[in-house]
Amino acid sequence: MKQILLHCCCGPCTIYPLQSLRDSGYRVTGFFYNPNIHPFREYVARLSSYEEMAKLYELPVLPGGEYGLEEFLFALKDVKGDVYEPVSSTRCEICYRLRLERTAIVCKRDGYEAFSTTLLVSPYQNHDMIRQVGERIAEAYELGFVYSDFRPGFRRGQKSAVEAGFYMQKYCGCVFSEYDRYGRREDK
Repeated sequence: MKQILLHCCCGPCTIYPLQSLRDSGYRVTGFFYNPNIHPFREYVARLSSYEEMAKLYELPVLPGGEYGLEEFLFALKDVKGDVYEPVSSTRCEICYRLRLERTAIVCKRDGYEAFSTTLLVSPYQNHDMIRQVGERIAEAYELGFVYSDFRPGFRRGQKSAVEAGFYMQKYCGCVFSEYDRYGRREDK
């Protein structure tokens, strides 16, 4: 059975990719690393939901859930222009790179041959960009990046998460997506 390290953005978004990868013959280990999540209470809620999901679905997990907001903000320090766009080509690419590169580092360190990400289940993420970033990082670390369009299972995974009582987030995670979700309504 092939081993894969799965970057997990949250519990609900992990359900379908986990099932899909297992069905494809992978032995999956989860890795939660999301320095973009803001505020801290949101981070804790998502991490807790992920841990509950891992227990319920018997997903082995690697430690790595440290809160890294400073790293995310520092990476964005020179971004100009589109940082407040709902899906920013610059901001989102930096975010994908941070999360997938840390996953690749852990993947390489712990002897996995490939990695993937639950970001690929979301219809709200830029799949082409995730794929490009993942493939570049995989090449740099001499690993495989498993791209799969998990979006057809998004609603099914979300339904399972609701039934299990997992915390369901309302925005991507960063302060900019939170503003897009809540602040723009107030601006009008």
